[in-house]
Amino acid sequence: MSKRSRTPLLHELYHQYLVDQNSETFCRGVARRYTIGTLERLSGAGDRMARRAAILALGALGDYSSNTAMGRALQDADRGVRILADNAIRQLWCRCGTPSQRKRLDSAVELNGARRFQEAIDATTRLIAEAPSLAEAWNQRALALFNLGRFAESIRDCTQTLEINPYHFGAATGMAQSYMQTNNRAKALESFRRALKLNPSLEGVRAHVLYLQRTLKSQE
Repeated sequence: MSKRSRTPLLHELYHQYLVDQNSETFCRGVARRYTIGTLERLSGAGDRMARRAAILALGALGDYSSNTAMGRALQDADRGVRILADNAIRQLWCRCGTPSQRKRLDSAVELNGARRFQEAIDATTRLIAEAPSLAEAWNQRALALFNLGRFAESIRDCTQTLEINPYHFGAATGMAQSYMQTNNRAKALESFRRALKLNPSLEGVRAHVLYLQRTLKSQE
């Protein structure tokens, strides 16, 4: 199948998804005809509808290896692509490591969601010791540490998250929030700007940037 014939087929599958909202049928159809590598290429080089379809498919079929393609899509000219990428990339961050590690990472996310922060710290600490390259394990521990008021430690883990995954706008935002809690507004502004550069659609972060810029300017 030539590259020229692929795009109309992807359009057809995506249009059908928009009509019936059947993600399972959409993903099954895409998976039969496209490789992950082809979807990654189309997510950045296809037309607007192909980019949307490719990002939607990668969000369901891809894993952490598609992080770079998804991270670039966060800055796409099309708002629809950006919204799909914002939703999908958060899912990809948890699809790393072995099946057992993924299951434990999901458990840590659930512990944080249930506000069982010390348990989340214990779980992620064990996971990090076993698999230190799992960026989301560091991020989940950073989140738990933040909620327990351990801001310096949370900043440390956010820094490590970004070292492993430079597209992790969540970690950059979390770092900024920790700096705000320690009244280091200059560092908070720097981190918020980093998050906004990674994901320009973060309107809440944009508001923080504008507020801190005005506040710091008035103190000069």
